Amino acid sequence: MTRTEHSPKELERIRRYRLIDDTFLSVVFQDKECTQLLIRCVLQREDLTVIQVRTQRELKNLWGRSVRLDVLAADEAGNLYNIEVQRSDSGAARRRARYNSSLLDAHVTEPGEEYEALAESFVIFITENDYFRQGLPMYHIERVVQETGELFADGEHIIYVNGQYRGADPVGELMHDFFCQDPAEMSFPLLARNVRYYKDDAEGVDYMCRISEEIWEEGREKGRQEGQKEGRRVGRQEGEQQMLVQNIRRLMENTNHTFLEACDIFGVPQEKRSPLKERVFS
Repeated sequence: MTRTEHSPKELERIRRYRLIDDTFLSVVFQDKECTQLLIRCVLQREDLTVIQVRTQRELKNLWGRSVRLDVLAADEAGNLYNIEVQRSDSGAARRRARYNSSLLDAHVTEPGEEYEALAESFVIFITENDYFRQGLPMYHIERVVQETGELFADGEHIIYVNGQYRGADPVGELMHDFFCQDPAEMSFPLLARNVRYYKDDAEGVDYMCRISEEIWEEGREKGRQEGQKEGRRVGRQEGEQQMLVQNIRRLMENTNHTFLEACDIFGVPQEKRSPLKERVFS
């Protein structure tokens, strides 16, 4: 197969990708074994077997608001796992974790199904920073009965993994690998092999360049749409402003009201009167 020629800029972009970057995570963790390795490290369970993985899965609620999941996986027991990387603390907001968890439940239930059959769900946020700032490798969020301190045990689990943790254990090694650009420096051979494929292998590099271009194009299109939306908003504001100028002029021409009195009548805020006055008398 003839190798596709890529620009130095494209190749440099691929070289700088790390697993903490959601684009690269979603590509590498299409591999079931990689996803299984991650979940086993986080849950500290070697007996867990992942049977299905989907990346960049979009889920919507009843009102149409959607969220795009980085990784959605299922194990042989039917448990669901949503794995997200969060570069900023705002992206790791607690209610976002709650929202993701609720969407998992909403999309796995069938009409007439018993609630006890609802699968266990795990929302795993891998954060670039130590979100809770306690220096711990992980933070497990569970509902509890406040009066007794006992776990509510409803099958919903939220786990924050501290991306800054570098302990001599599987989680520490995993977080080390998440921040490596060079696969030769990674601790887990399986992760290193898959990262190397997308950075060094001709087919893998072609795939990553295509994915990157699609993401850049999607970003440009979103930017254009937001720009058009902003343009329409500014246009509406300008139209409303021009109508206000005309109404104030008519009121002043047809009555004995002064400019300030007209502003009072139309409820113009004090801070907007000076620039508005320039337009009325121009």
